[in-house]
Amino acid sequence: MPELLTKLSFQGAIDRLLANPDRDSGLEKTEVPAARLLFTGMEGDCHGGLTRKSDSRMLKQYKRGTPVRNSRQLSILSAEELAEVAERMAIPAVKPEWVGANMVVRGIPDLTLLPPSTRLQFPSGAMIVVDAENHPCRYPADIIARHHPEAKAGFVKAAMHKRGVVGWVEAEGSIGTGDAITVWIPPQRIYSHA
Repeated sequence: MPELLTKLSFQGAIDRLLANPDRDSGLEKTEVPAARLLFTGMEGDCHGGLTRKSDSRMLKQYKRGTPVRNSRQLSILSAEELAEVAERMAIPAVKPEWVGANMVVRGIPDLTLLPPSTRLQFPSGAMIVVDAENHPCRYPADIIARHHPEAKAGFVKAAMHKRGVVGWVEAEGSIGTGDAITVWIPPQRIYSHA
């Protein structure tokens, strides 16, 4: 597959990096200036691991709690899309630490709509594979409501197709705020039998 990818003409950049080593403390994360991407995910973040337990998104395929490959090691959001969500919700900002982001990027148009198997490459050689769109849910809405009680009901609708993507580490390396991101996109086609 990688040899079929097309390098896009623009580059993005890392705006912020965030991590939280404690899974039990919830979605909220703390900003870090740099990180190592390992095959298990972002070093020091609770969403890492080669496997994870299946959850409500996979109930049609697996019994809840079944060990599966962790294709959701990282949550990547767009600074531009976060600003659009905040505007739709009529609040000053939706902070990435409120919605479980590991990485906030700038300069990648319609980040959330990147197709599965898109690669995000960094100067160190580290590479993230996009698995899928990260659909908005009630958990970030609850955190946002702590800061803006009037906006709780609006997050899911406002963030539809603007919540970013989840992915996994294909090649290890160091990343830092300001690093350029090269985007490699797979061939585009529609499966007509869906």
